[in-house]
Amino acid sequence: MKTAPEQKDVVIIGGGPAGLSAALMLGRARKQVLLCDGGSPRNSAAEGINGFVTRDGIPPKEFRRIAHEQLEPYGVDILLDTRVTAVERLEPGFRAVLTGGRVVEARRVLLATGMVDEPLDLPGYRELWGRSIFQCPYCHGWEVRDRPWGLLATSPHFLDFALFITGWSRDLVVFTHGSMEVTAEQHQRLERAGVRLETRKIRRLIASGGHGAHGAHLEAVELEDGTRVAREVLFSHPPQRQTEVVQRLGVALDEQGFVRVNEHMETSVPGVHAAGDLTTRFQGASAAAGAGTMAGAMMNHALNMENAAAGLWPEG
Repeated sequence: MKTAPEQKDVVIIGGGPAGLSAALMLGRARKQVLLCDGGSPRNSAAEGINGFVTRDGIPPKEFRRIAHEQLEPYGVDILLDTRVTAVERLEPGFRAVLTGGRVVEARRVLLATGMVDEPLDLPGYRELWGRSIFQCPYCHGWEVRDRPWGLLATSPHFLDFALFITGWSRDLVVFTHGSMEVTAEQHQRLERAGVRLETRKIRRLIASGGHGAHGAHLEAVELEDGTRVAREVLFSHPPQRQTEVVQRLGVALDEQGFVRVNEHMETSVPGVHAAGDLTTRFQGASAAAGAGTMAGAMMNHALNMENAAAGLWPEG
């Protein structure tokens, strides 16, 4: 005999700061929540989560452990190392299929999947990602302030970014990797700020070869002719893409490839909300947590209004 699918108010896809914050809001609002954590956080290579008030510098694993502990009193069902492979629209609600074949039906879905980074095909890049190669100066700039920095600039807007990050280090070299032409005016702006420009292609990134608690770190950028430019930090924005489940849902994206949401954190698919890095270029744990809190509140408001109209009341 076929068993009926498990019923939840909300299925949250993603167990990072956005998903966890939404789960906390919904759990405290007496909603039945399932949170699926695929187990591959973007910040797994980072030594700590920085810029998060009361948790500045906390290791990512410890952040999640505390969050799971704090969700326990509210009955949030957390599935670790579990992915949502498909989401199907019902009338009403949604059916989510999880790895292993488990099926759950929910009234609303929250996408908190983050983005998938696609590391550049450059020797040493993957090894150093999250250790000496960073995207966000707010997240990592303080820890590496005043050290020799590099910026991998693959389009003109990165030249403005170069000027911006001189607030953390004045020892900065911009590497275009032969990817674009820099005008005389742009070069002059960099020079006035004390920023050096290197237009030759990069052959590889030289790691220190260390195998300590946090692995190897950047030592130099080697150019195509063998010249080595000593650098300890490299800022880079590699391509990003949405996760497969987001792509299959068919939610509308903006011109930069991020999920469009309205003031209720709802996507173009009614009943599907989104929060965190998948919706914005301004990515970071504290910003994602704030967005998750807003999404949780908006979803709870919608559910409460539906319940009141139908004369339904929470159980437990």
